[in-house]
Amino acid sequence: MERMAHGDVTVIGSDHLERATVEQVLALADAVAAADGVAALSEQTLLDLRSPVRPVRHLLVDGATAQGGGALAGYAQVDAAGASAELAVHPDHRRSGLGRALLDAVRAHAPGVAVWAHGDLPGARALAAAAGLERVRELLQMALDLPEWRRTGGGAADGAPEIRTFRTGADEEAWVRLNARAFADHPEQGRMSVADLRAREAEDWFDPTLLWLVPAPDGVEVLASMWVKVVPGEDSGEIYALGVDPAAQGRGLGSALTVRALDEMSRRGLRRATLYVEGDNTAARRTYEREGFRCVVTDVQYR
Repeated sequence: MERMAHGDVTVIGSDHLERATVEQVLALADAVAAADGVAALSEQTLLDLRSPVRPVRHLLVDGATAQGGGALAGYAQVDAAGASAELAVHPDHRRSGLGRALLDAVRAHAPGVAVWAHGDLPGARALAAAAGLERVRELLQMALDLPEWRRTGGGAADGAPEIRTFRTGADEEAWVRLNARAFADHPEQGRMSVADLRAREAEDWFDPTLLWLVPAPDGVEVLASMWVKVVPGEDSGEIYALGVDPAAQGRGLGSALTVRALDEMSRRGLRRATLYVEGDNTAARRTYEREGFRCVVTDVQYR
């Protein structure tokens, strides 16, 4: 571990965390989410804590060294490429310079890094302004109350695509190839590997019956997919990833898969459907708005 002084705060840097420290970070994330009403860390950051696939940089502020003492006071993670980072400060340690110290440590490790702020909260905006950062990206969480959604029309239309569910242990490589084609320009989604997919298969929410594929005529490749995430015990479902091969655009595959997903979520008695969409993806936003989705949370990236 490496210790770095940023002002009056000591930041500890490490490429590996012991299980006990991981549990402290997860407890910090829970405390921040409870205080702020939005997730402290993204799913990928949490996966890189619990089931690391690629190397990341961890930055920590120990509560014992911060004013007030106690548990872990702050945490930041920088991705393997040094392109993206997230940070969180325990509610008991805010307004004491820890956020700025973590941000400075992140930027010292990865100059030019873009830093996520979940929920576009006033404290994050103030920290970004004080550090001279600008908003460079917005990710919108949209939601639809499923009791208000009604499918138009009856059964499957003539010419509707063949849709089947994912086969664990057989479809991983084909799905990853499709995902790379569909999200070639996406800074995170398009980089998913088979190992990343298998890490998600190990999560308690993974359900292959909620991952649908439209197979290509050759029976090997995949033209489109819809993945829904339902966390056990929750009454909402997330349209986790909807991907269509660029060569298959314009055939209505995305719409057919979206209807399938909303139908299934309604059938299972879920109350709400959510999804994430880039703030500048006007076409996608309009498509979802026509189905009744509305923006409920905005995540911001600063650089």
